[in-house]
Amino acid sequence: MFAIIALMAGSAMLDALARPRARAVPWPRSLAGAWLLGLIALLPLGVFLTISGNLAVSTGLALALVGLFTMISNAKRAMLGEALVFSDLALLGAVFRHPQFYFSALSATQKALLACAAPIVPALLWWVFVPDAIAHLTGIALLVGAAALLAPTMTMPPWTRLAAVPDSEADVQRHGLIPTVALHWWRWRKTKDPVPLPAIAGRPPQPDELAIIIQCESFADPAQLFGDAAIMLPGLVAARDMAWASGTLCVHGFGAYTMRTEYGVVFGRSQEALGFRRFDPFLTALGEASYALPQRIAPSGWRSLFVHPHDMRFYNRQAIMTAAGFAELVGEERFAPPRPEEGRYVTDAAMAAEILSLAQAATGPTMIYAVTIENHGPWTSGPHDADLRAGYLRLLGKGDAMLATLAEGLAQLKRPATLVFFGDHRPSIPGHTSPDGARDTPYVMLRLDRNGQPIRREGASRDAAVTPAGLHQLILDVLLGND
Repeated sequence: MFAIIALMAGSAMLDALARPRARAVPWPRSLAGAWLLGLIALLPLGVFLTISGNLAVSTGLALALVGLFTMISNAKRAMLGEALVFSDLALLGAVFRHPQFYFSALSATQKALLACAAPIVPALLWWVFVPDAIAHLTGIALLVGAAALLAPTMTMPPWTRLAAVPDSEADVQRHGLIPTVALHWWRWRKTKDPVPLPAIAGRPPQPDELAIIIQCESFADPAQLFGDAAIMLPGLVAARDMAWASGTLCVHGFGAYTMRTEYGVVFGRSQEALGFRRFDPFLTALGEASYALPQRIAPSGWRSLFVHPHDMRFYNRQAIMTAAGFAELVGEERFAPPRPEEGRYVTDAAMAAEILSLAQAATGPTMIYAVTIENHGPWTSGPHDADLRAGYLRLLGKGDAMLATLAEGLAQLKRPATLVFFGDHRPSIPGHTSPDGARDTPYVMLRLDRNGQPIRREGASRDAAVTPAGLHQLILDVLLGND
């Protein structure tokens, strides 16, 4: 009992450190949240005690796990403006396959602690092993008992009334980090797939019509991002000047979560419609395939391709984009590995060349949706280069050059074409950008006639704000002839 009391008190103190902090004193979080936290903290205690039979060490390891969860969440929130959410746990496998995407959020000290803990925990469990059957059986009883209490707890008041809407910031502050993760996961798993959309044909596209949609990694307007009007992107300026539509894209993340913007543009379901699925809509996208752009435009005669120079298993794109109606997936195997001087990822220049090649080879109405990756970083050119702002601007210029290349290349093809270009999220650059500020990115839509000349819309706003789902609808209206 002393160990359990120590675990409960220690977990409450550690969870109280999770940001955003609670406002109430002296009790840091809600009593309902504290009960959930206690039950969840008993789970690792039961596991460690079952394995080792050592109560003191098992209690310490369970507390360390709560502390680790809090540390990672605070690091994530400082960098991305959001605490850990339940869907982050689904990415554990991806952390090991693509560590460069995740460990950049941790400081050198935090990385060192994780590196030390990885081999120490199993070695410690082996070293302190106690051959006491009662202790091991007690661990099993704690594990089973806590798990057995969790499910009915979630189905009883007041827990059925907690976290009724997906507001991670408010819920962590009110109930604690770990209870919020559990409550949101519980609400998420109860969410049902939407009713499938019927297939509706729009206006027939022209036989050689093209639609190119570019989701550009960390693309933002530097003049707005850094508050310096002297910094301009010539490709973006030119595209805005001849755009059918342009403005700001109100994305639902900062510094990461590409899939949220990608889902919104491809599938077109709003944050309100998604509910608790909004944190990682790719987890449930297979049940929403009828909402995807390729599925919506296919009855009118369009064929769709998806281009991403990375492992298509990442975020399960291989299955999701196939279900969404893309007839062909063009992945990393189509591109030569970048040279050392080109950086870590396939360049935007290589992407532009491949997209124009696919467009030229297309024999019918074709939509190409491409996701770039070069501007994911790193934004330093070496261990002694600490100018992240300059590094970001250098790679941002590559994305802008890609926009200019595509606009010029499509005009030269002399085929009716629509080009959509947008940023997936703003970059997280310590000391230069903050998740507490604006989060929007630019978007432009160009429409070219058969002579390669831009088609302008009468009275079109140059500063129209849309969500990713709104951009989906704008693209759909243009391709189906509703605009």
